Amino acid sequence: MRRKLAAGNWKMNGIGADLAEFEALARAHPRPDCEILICPPASLLHRAAEAASDTPIAVGGQDCHSEAKGAHTGDISAAMLRDAGASHVILGHSERRADHDERSEDVRAKARAAISEGLTAIICLGESLAEREAANTLDIIAGQMSSSIPDMVTGENLVIAYEPVWAIGTGKVPTLEQIGEVHDSIRAMLEARFGQDIGGAVRLLYGGSVKPSNADEIFAVSNVDGALVGGASLKAADFSGIICALENS
Repeated sequence: MRRKLAAGNWKMNGIGADLAEFEALARAHPRPDCEILICPPASLLHRAAEAASDTPIAVGGQDCHSEAKGAHTGDISAAMLRDAGASHVILGHSERRADHDERSEDVRAKARAAISEGLTAIICLGESLAEREAANTLDIIAGQMSSSIPDMVTGENLVIAYEPVWAIGTGKVPTLEQIGEVHDSIRAMLEARFGQDIGGAVRLLYGGSVKPSNADEIFAVSNVDGALVGGASLKAADFSGIICALENS
């Protein structure tokens, strides 16, 4: 049985005072029926790990470099994330792919580095609005999976997040049928490549304008094992509603 995961991506938001949200979330969910993860900006990661100690909340990074160390000004390695207290790292988010010209091959190299350091890699996939309208979604997802996911994965060190680019932060959400089609396709591709034991154990998250008001119906969709949440994860009150929906799904 795959354990459900509610993952929050704070993106470039948060200063020290916002760590109070960790305390509020831990009070609201002292013994959750799902895993809870928050990925704050790198400047907060160590303090977030301290704030989350002795709570059920895990912390993760939002990106890592493919090299272990070196002359890479402004970057952070998987080992540094681990040292700061991270257990997970988000890789290949559409904002990284678009704003930093990250290719799927770059994501694959970063995933290898993260997994080698004992981190769980959350690899993001998703199509643009033009690709969706051209009915190319499943082909785009298949190509991203083939090039982004390394061969060394297991059901424990890999999570896949399907985030249609056109739904991130827009308030637009695919139909439940569209979400189910993509998640079922991802599961089938994972099982075809890695076998049923590994492919069936990898958790699949949906991301893209997930809110407490729509979480129940999204979590009822086939092969949706949780969510990667952006803005709604910044406040414990909002994120808690999504967590409750996941616990009850």
